[in-house]
Amino acid sequence: MTRNVSTIDHPEMLDAHAATRGLLQCATCGVEYDAKDHPDICPICADERQYLPADGIQHWADPSRYAGPLELVELEQGLFALRDVEGVGIGQEANVLVTEHGNVMVEVPAAITDSAIAAVRDLGPMRAIVPSHPHMFGLQSAWSNALGGVPVWVSRADAAWLGRTPARIHLWEGQEQVVPGVTAAQLGGHFPGSAIVHWTGGDGRGVLLSGDTIAPNPDGHTLAFMRSYPNRIPLSGPVALRVAEGAARFDFDRLYGNFAGAVLQDAREAVLASARRHAAWASGEHDELT
Repeated sequence: MTRNVSTIDHPEMLDAHAATRGLLQCATCGVEYDAKDHPDICPICADERQYLPADGIQHWADPSRYAGPLELVELEQGLFALRDVEGVGIGQEANVLVTEHGNVMVEVPAAITDSAIAAVRDLGPMRAIVPSHPHMFGLQSAWSNALGGVPVWVSRADAAWLGRTPARIHLWEGQEQVVPGVTAAQLGGHFPGSAIVHWTGGDGRGVLLSGDTIAPNPDGHTLAFMRSYPNRIPLSGPVALRVAEGAARFDFDRLYGNFAGAVLQDAREAVLASARRHAAWASGEHDELT
């Protein structure tokens, strides 16, 4: 369901306009940069995993001018999706995990509005913001500021991609507990620091928020392992297997990606089977079919 939440007064926190002060964002990927000290070309878009605008010209956007809607949608008990309906960037959705120990935002929207801030605040206190990799940095400084200076968890291996360093940043690696019951794990693959987040759902079964470290396919039953999704650059078979086996250390029944895709049952087995399929095709095992 979509939640419509009225604005709540939090004087210690910032509204959207104040939270985005001093920021510009790349109009192509939506990632934030310092307005007074940004590169001529967005390095994230210049990388082979992303893309520059078709006209070859770098375009910048003022995030305070975004006027479109952001929707907060309940996916299951304790798990919400924050969807940017018509903003700049690549259209990722963030997730908000609601726990008794405080909430965690996984991925970051490339937009921010007062109504969306109010809706997220209404779910309870935010303890951490965890982007899975640089494409998901979005407006992470703005969201951190708007929610009272929430720490932004950036994988140490991907910190060089920061166009703007949040005022409160937590560099991490390997595997760490974000709050009790929520664990972040660095699996690599898509980026060296690419991460997943594991949580136990309201029914007691594990849930994996996989970003596009492991990306759900449209069929809802299989998954992809790619260096670049828009440019169709696959990972090698051994890396796909390594990433899948890293995820399979956790017990999980359901998996949610960062572009509205999901595997809603037997997700752990689907991750392992999809990695084996990927590795077989990449090795040439099925070349007779081509």
